[in-house]
Parts: sequence; C-alpha cells; structure tokens
Amino acid sequence: MALWGYELWQWFALLQHELLLFAGIFFLIGAIDDFAVDLTWLWLKLTGRARTPVFDRKELQHTSLSGAAAIFIPAWNEAEVIGDTISHTLQSWPHRAMRLYVGCYRNDPATMQAAIRAAGGDPRLRIVIHGRTGPTTKADCLNRLYDAMRDDERRWGKQFAQVVFQDAEDMVDPAALGLLDAAIAGGADFAQLPVEPLPQAASPWLGSHYCEEFAEAHAKGMVVRDQLGAALPGAGVGCAVSRSALTQLSANRAGGHPFASDSLTEDYELGLAITRNGGTSRFVRARGDDGRLIATRAYFPARLDHVVRQKTRWVHGIALQGWDRTGWSSGLAELWMRARDRRGPLTALVLLFGYALLGITAISWTAIGLGYGEPAALSPLLEWLLIANFAAFVWRALMRFGFTAREHGAIEGVRAVLRIPVTNIISIMAGWRAIAAYAMTLRGRAIVWDKTPHSAHPARTMTDRAGAA
Repeated sequence: MALWGYELWQWFALLQHELLLFAGIFFLIGAIDDFAVDLTWLWLKLTGRARTPVFDRKELQHTSLSGAAAIFIPAWNEAEVIGDTISHTLQSWPHRAMRLYVGCYRNDPATMQAAIRAAGGDPRLRIVIHGRTGPTTKADCLNRLYDAMRDDERRWGKQFAQVVFQDAEDMVDPAALGLLDAAIAGGADFAQLPVEPLPQAASPWLGSHYCEEFAEAHAKGMVVRDQLGAALPGAGVGCAVSRSALTQLSANRAGGHPFASDSLTEDYELGLAITRNGGTSRFVRARGDDGRLIATRAYFPARLDHVVRQKTRWVHGIALQGWDRTGWSSGLAELWMRARDRRGPLTALVLLFGYALLGITAISWTAIGLGYGEPAALSPLLEWLLIANFAAFVWRALMRFGFTAREHGAIEGVRAVLRIPVTNIISIMAGWRAIAAYAMTLRGRAIVWDKTPHSAHPARTMTDRAGAA
C-alpha cells in the first residue's frame, strides 16, 4: 500500500514538473514578445517619434471641415443609449458639413423612436431603416448605411470626403472630428483615435478591467504598429476612412459593399484591408489643452456573461476567423503584429495550464505539510524559468500600473494590477468559447450580431454627477 502511495506521489510530482515546464516556457515566450514591444515603444519615446501633441480642444471642435463627413452608427436594441449618443454627437460636432446616419431595423421601433426624439429636428440626422429583420450582423448594417449614403450622394451630385464610424453607446470627443478630418485631409486613407473605456464604480473588477487593456494597447501597442508601418486594425469607433478608400474596398468585394456581411470583426479587418490595397493608415494620438486624451469614451460591459460574450466575439473574429479571412503577410513587422493579434486561443490554453498548476501546487504543499510526500528538487532550467517569469510578471504589472494611472489615476492603476487574475480568467473563458463558436461555424452555423446590451451612457451619467455636485 505504501509503495502504491509512493508511486502515486511520483506521478503527481511528474505531472507538476511537466506543467511547470510547459507553462514556464510559453509564459516566457509571451513575455519576450511583450517586452520587445515595450522596448520598441521606449525607444520611440526616447527618440521623440512617439510624441503626443496637444491641441486646443475648442478650436478643433469649431474648425471647418475640409470636406463633408458621414458618421455611421449601426444600432440594434439600443433604445436606452442611442438618444444620448445622438444628442451628444450633434451638440459636440456642430459642423454643418456633417451628416449622421443611424442604422435601425424594421423590427426595432424602440430604437427608432429614441433616435427621433433625440434629434430635436436637427436636419443632419438621417435614420436608415434596414429592409431585413434584425439582428443581421454589424457589418451588414454598415453596408445598409453605405447604400443610404450613396443614394444621398447621387441626389446631391457630390461625395463625402470621409466616413467616420461610431457605436450606439459612444460618447464622442468634441475635438475628435476635427482631428480625424485633419488626418484624412493630410493624406491618410484610414485614421484611428484612441478608445478610452471609463472606470465604473459599480463594477470595479469587471466593467473597469477594460481600462488597463485599452490604456496600454492605445498608448503603446498601436503607437508601435503605426511607427513600424504595420497595418492598423480598426477599433470600430473613433476611426475615419477616406471616401476613395471606401470606394476601392467596395469595388473589390462582390455586391459592391465595403464590408463582408458574415464578418464578426469588420472593424479589425477594415484597417488591414485598406493597407492591403495600398492605402495609408495613421494612429492619431493627441491630447486636449486640458491634458485629457482626444478619444472615444464609453462604458463597457459590466456583467461576467456580457464581458465573456464580447471577448469571445473578439477572439473568434480576430484570432480564428481573421486567420481565414485576412491571412498573413510577407513583411516582418506585419507578421509579428498579426501573430500577436492571434495569440488569444493559445493564451487561453497556457493560462488554463498555469492555473491548473497553481491548484496542483497547493495540493502538493498541503500533502507535504501533512507528511504525505517530499518536495521535489527543481532542475536548474526550472529555477531559471521561474525567476525569469517572476521578473517578467513584475515588469508587466509595473507597465500596467503606469499606463492605467496615466489616464485614470493611481488608485485605478493599483486596481489594474489587482485585476490581473480576473482578466486571466476572462481570457480563459473567452478563448475556449471562441474555439467552440468557431467550430460551430465550420459546421455551417450562421453568424449573427451577438452584441452586448448597453444601459448607461457617459454623457448622461457625467451630467447627472455634475448636477448633483
């Protein structure tokens, strides 16, 4: 019996050793990848190539546009927030050369009514009714808006200069349209502003965890991509495309539409497609004279099922569907960035093994403490792996704190570090759900707009706080 127990312990120790080796190696590979981006960003900062310019926010808000701008907002079941988005957008962007296209579905009268009430008779708003029963996909709704815009252009006998993309829950920055217009007028075919998720006091662990992800990605990752000349993925909000680039995308696709209606991440594919067609892309990062980023702001999902659903769509669309749809590239920088984009499923696997290792280690320590086993000696390779991974974790935590604290304050920066286990668990859940969803599409399952619901809008809540103060 004792011999059997000893053999069981040996198998247990062997499993722990193999998991430690597997997780240690792959965690270190990911850490080296992230560290390479960090070093590139630090070099760009030291050489002045990653400078963030400062503009007078009001001056940009009231500067005349170089050409007419069409704003696309696809909406499905957004009655609770679309009114705030429309009224805030029309007020923040007073340009007469702007037209706001809001796409609604014929079986969603609540969203239509909310949009009409919010417009207040402003002639710049056009509500576009989709002829199909919703939801279809976001890409399909955008294609319907594109058709409506082309109809208007034919009636007017002139074209828009650019198309700006926003979501139904967004709070636009007053200076954003002027900044995007300057980028497109300056020769860019695609321009992307930062996205800034807002902290949520009612959901400090789930809804607020987007803060650190976007703070780091849009202050470092996108800056590095831009400077390396790699294609810039669109965020779907706060981005503008020149009319000529959109025409070219439409000409290259069957049906004459710029987006593939079966795409889950049409925004991600947008920037890559424009670069593939020879267009120029720019990541436009700037601050207003008040020190705040010129960015699109929003409250992100705050419920676990909503968070996982959204991130499942991102991983499915970018890492799995994106591999099929956009392929790879021959350029070194482009290969590197696309590989980073598609790490999601592998990251989920490695994290799962890592947390399994933590559980096994806890059991092992408990057994050793009770006298049922002896601690296994670590090989020099494992010792080195553990030290390297611990150092990488400390560095990653410091970077996460720094980027988050810069935009949201030191307290939120500390929370960002404490939220690391939460973000890891979400990544595991989303990664595995994405793999399952991708397998279903391979078996013929139709792709639908699996959007997350929205109820709070920054423009409303900030006004409420100001009134209460």
